[in-house]
Amino acid sequence: MSLLKQFCNAATAAGAVLIECKNQQAAVTYIAEHAQGGVLVPVSASIERAELNAALLSAGVKLLSVERRQAEQAAAGVTSACFGIADTGTLVLESTAEDVRLASTLPTRHFVILDPSKMLADGLAAVGPLRKMHQQNSRNYIAYITGPSRTADIERVLTIGVHGPKELYILLLDEWSADLLEM
Repeated sequence: MSLLKQFCNAATAAGAVLIECKNQQAAVTYIAEHAQGGVLVPVSASIERAELNAALLSAGVKLLSVERRQAEQAAAGVTSACFGIADTGTLVLESTAEDVRLASTLPTRHFVILDPSKMLADGLAAVGPLRKMHQQNSRNYIAYITGPSRTADIERVLTIGVHGPKELYILLLDEWSADLLEM
């Protein structure tokens, strides 16, 4: 089984929705149709290079500032991922910047753009790229996201969305970014 297929199976089993986008416009259209309100889009190299904010605005998406007052009102956050871990369906985000943490944890919906070429087999295969991240900045925050937010610490009842997004959408977009250290 390919790493991408393994990732898709594991991510779907964890509650994520996977969308294969034939191009960036398809991803923008999907976000515009499913955001259901204001959207947070943090600064990242791939998002800036693709001029994603301009494309979202053209599609009628209301972009919110990552200032806390506006961030709290966001219905959705859009980030990209450094890479995926196939065996668990996990997304890895370098989330040292507060705007990335806000966009990936506050809103009800989280849209993550992932280049399918950035797939690693398992956590052991992620050690090298993670080590490089920490060499670049020894005080990194790294987010591992596997499905929508969930907890069972209240009466041992599984609850979705208490500590983060209730919905996770993974937008698979070829040629988004092949660099494992870039979001």
